[in-house]
Amino acid sequence: MELFSPEFYSALLTIIAIDLILAGDNAIVIGMAARNLPQAQQRKAVLWGTAGAVGIRIIATLLVVQLLSVPWLNLVGGLLLVWIAYKLLVQPKSHGDIKAGHTLAQSIRTIIIADAAMGIDNVVAVAGAAHGDTLLVILGLIISVPVVVWGSTLFIRLINRYAWIVYAGAAILAYTGAKMISHEKSFQAFFDAHPARIWLLSAVVIGLTLLTGWLAGKRKETKARRSS
Repeated sequence: MELFSPEFYSALLTIIAIDLILAGDNAIVIGMAARNLPQAQQRKAVLWGTAGAVGIRIIATLLVVQLLSVPWLNLVGGLLLVWIAYKLLVQPKSHGDIKAGHTLAQSIRTIIIADAAMGIDNVVAVAGAAHGDTLLVILGLIISVPVVVWGSTLFIRLINRYAWIVYAGAAILAYTGAKMISHEKSFQAFFDAHPARIWLLSAVVIGLTLLTGWLAGKRKETKARRSS
């Protein structure tokens, strides 16, 4: 991908959007892990815990980028992303099992471990959106992590207030999943013959993901109303 081309900026914006949608609530984990510390140490726990989490996430994402050259892994990764997009619509994340640390070291360790456990979906999504570009992975994380850490509380409030943001995020994930599937080497000739097939696949995947997610959400709401 040519540096600073429209395609480069498009992929970078996609990565930042994915980070915000999937990692926006990681700020809650950071806050919960550090809540028992004195205020001065809370800042240190957030900074060092976040730095450690970002380092692990960059390494993990770069490893996944390399693995995506293995046959059929683009297909597997794409299908996984579509599933993650669907789950985003019907199964909100829970943070009830995050225990607060009583020392600076405990809090930093909790933040890093919790982020690594919660960030698997994020790693796969960013690797897929980067299309093998290492610079995109690093730039995307460097730009989005400060936003996630210091601005995600506001972002979570926006998500709770405007449901369409979650649907927009799910659409971005589904689109990234469809692009990963179309980049599978075994399918390349099929899509290269008629590039419009990529857009058709993307439209079908996005439409089905949003429709099934919306229907599943409605079923959950109906079941909750009946049980209350």
